[in-house]
Amino acid sequence: MLACDFFTVDTVLLRRLYVLFFIEIDTRRIYLCGVTSNPVGEWVVQQARNLSFDLAGRSRAAKFLIRDRDTKFTSRFDEVFRSERIRTIKTPIRAPRANAFAERFVGTVRRECTDRLLVFGRTHLERVLAEYVTHYNDHRPHRSLEQRAPRTLRVAPAPIDNPHPTQVRRTAVLGGTIHEYRLVA
Repeated sequence: MLACDFFTVDTVLLRRLYVLFFIEIDTRRIYLCGVTSNPVGEWVVQQARNLSFDLAGRSRAAKFLIRDRDTKFTSRFDEVFRSERIRTIKTPIRAPRANAFAERFVGTVRRECTDRLLVFGRTHLERVLAEYVTHYNDHRPHRSLEQRAPRTLRVAPAPIDNPHPTQVRRTAVLGGTIHEYRLVA
């Protein structure tokens, strides 16, 4: 099952940018589709086509897509997913809890990333979000996934027995806004 939504980021120059993303409900994996200052229906349809092309090679196909009733999601957007045999479910009007997984990611990306940085423009935001989504999918632990990251679900975690502090390495992400820790062999 997939969910999608938009969130906005205001730049230093007081321009509003819209970010379209999709999230897999079962793995919490994020697909960042695009950033634009003018999210018209044609642009959203093209982003849906790009995503459906990326998802086509997966062994487990999605069956449902949850989205809100925003006018940017046109009937052509729904048709892209219908052609992939994905049924679109529209959330009720004024019911943000109906798309809770997407709304939860919006809160997370705001708290951990965009609220802590000054964004200068679309290119800058694309780079920042690409780095954050890589961190989110590859390293960030999730409670519902038994403290594993979305892309590491199928990999059994190595047991950690009383590591020595010299065996732990810290890597700065987003210029030090976030830190990732790993054990050295």
